[in-house]
Amino acid sequence: MIRPIFILSAFVGAYLLPPAAVALSLQLPSNARLVQESALDPDSYRIPTGPAVEGIVPVKPVEGRILRQVWQIDIVGQSTLQITAPLRDQLETAGFEILFECQAKTCGGFDFRFEIEVIDAPDMHVDLFDYRFLTAQSGTGDTAEYVTLLISKSSVAGFVQLFHVSPAGKIVNTTITADATPQVAQPIIALTGETLSMGQALEQNGHVVLSDLRFQTGSSKLGNGEFPSLAKLAAYLLANPKRKVALVGHTDSQGSLAANIALSKRRAASVVDRLAKAYNVPREQMTGEGMGYLSPRTANLTEAGREANRRVEAVLLNIE
Repeated sequence: MIRPIFILSAFVGAYLLPPAAVALSLQLPSNARLVQESALDPDSYRIPTGPAVEGIVPVKPVEGRILRQVWQIDIVGQSTLQITAPLRDQLETAGFEILFECQAKTCGGFDFRFEIEVIDAPDMHVDLFDYRFLTAQSGTGDTAEYVTLLISKSSVAGFVQLFHVSPAGKIVNTTITADATPQVAQPIIALTGETLSMGQALEQNGHVVLSDLRFQTGSSKLGNGEFPSLAKLAAYLLANPKRKVALVGHTDSQGSLAANIALSKRRAASVVDRLAKAYNVPREQMTGEGMGYLSPRTANLTEAGREANRRVEAVLLNIE
């Protein structure tokens, strides 16, 4: 059974008899929700057409009506490929040709991510080690349409950034529908924080990275906005009042150890404070600690590595 979530329409043009309609229809999981949208006609967009090479991403400049959306999907046990594949298949069924497709490292990793247009966090989250991108085209010349998808995930949600380019001045109907049956999680193969639910990751691995958190530049203050990982962690703690976690801050290796330990501990304390004030999690269930740069996820030799190392983790202290 199919039920509509959103039907988005824009009517643009100065003619009494409008041009022929352009349409894009995609089906997302039932638990997908639209968190940001904008549409400009006309506008321009530099469509990525290949991986980053020596820091440069090849692009095709286009103009037209450009719809930008970000969807978040509350799913458990889904990989970025499992999110991407159904959307890619639907595009091909609708007559789109896949011009370019890549996955994290083959895209160019950090260089690709920061050379393309990405909607800001927390609406769109990109894990530099686990994201996928594709560019698709339908038609040619003045009637061509383009779709780009950027897909990534945190420990608690999937993220889909969709850009749809259609000819300027056309009547556009972009329809997003969803399967009314909740998507069933695939079997979990690797027991990592990125493939398990919050509770599963904490209880099987003992810790989980809160990878969607963002702090103000040069500050220990947690940014504004609702971070899905905090809502999930709060729900877990409130449902299990005898369990406790340590929020542990980590930094990259720039600066002195003492300064980084102090900063990472302040950031962890900021997370504890947000959980207590915004979600009413009892403070006795949480503690804030800082490790500085003593426990990196990867080498600090590149900006991508340093960004991956700047994080806050939740560590389960007991399961009594």
